Amino acid sequence: AAVCMIALGESFRDMTGGVQVLDALESQFRQLGATHFLATGLPLPGRTLEPLILRVHWGDMRHDRNGMTSVKADDALLRTVLGGHRSFLGKDKLEKLANAESSLLADLDNDLRARLVAIPICAFLPYQAAVLATGPELHIDTRILAFLELLCIEAFRRLMALGFIRPERQGDLSARERRVVELSAAGKTASEIAAILEISQRTVHAHLQNASEKLRAHNKTHTVVEALRYGQITV
Repeated sequence: AAVCMIALGESFRDMTGGVQVLDALESQFRQLGATHFLATGLPLPGRTLEPLILRVHWGDMRHDRNGMTSVKADDALLRTVLGGHRSFLGKDKLEKLANAESSLLADLDNDLRARLVAIPICAFLPYQAAVLATGPELHIDTRILAFLELLCIEAFRRLMALGFIRPERQGDLSARERRVVELSAAGKTASEIAAILEISQRTVHAHLQNASEKLRAHNKTHTVVEALRYGQITV
């Protein structure tokens, strides 16, 4: 399986269509036993998920780009993927989501939940995405999971190169807003940030306010936390 994944990762570079890339990626998961598959970008707070969904074949939910689905932007499973920035297998995480609101989890019985694999795509920040799959015969160990992570990254790299997806998302911070929040995260005061960027303190506060509104944050600390969560800044 690992050799096939390596070969598929290399073949992505020769593919000329986004649907072809998604078909190949989904096919690899199905060869491993997946019956449910989801590939989607992850939205910023308050934004809709629909424009970012790439492929949903999840029980009765069927969706390709520009279609409709019942998956919500604040789905508890997607928020868990977003918050962790690390791949996980169902048995490691889903106990905490037993009573959480998730249309994705609601469609799964306990056996399918236990075999779920979730892979966040964080290699192209600020763009964030996730690939999820499960199936009654899906058995993935840590070695296969590592190969799948690389495979998903290569697939999304090709999707971007083809222009099938774009790294920008609705609500992304501007370059100057990111820089102000990054400096704030580093412990700089408004006065220090103003001096570094050669702008007024009033402008610094305006950038922080704009960033807070975009991220639906309540204060400066919350703005920094959400900027990190949504890949807007790195520290």
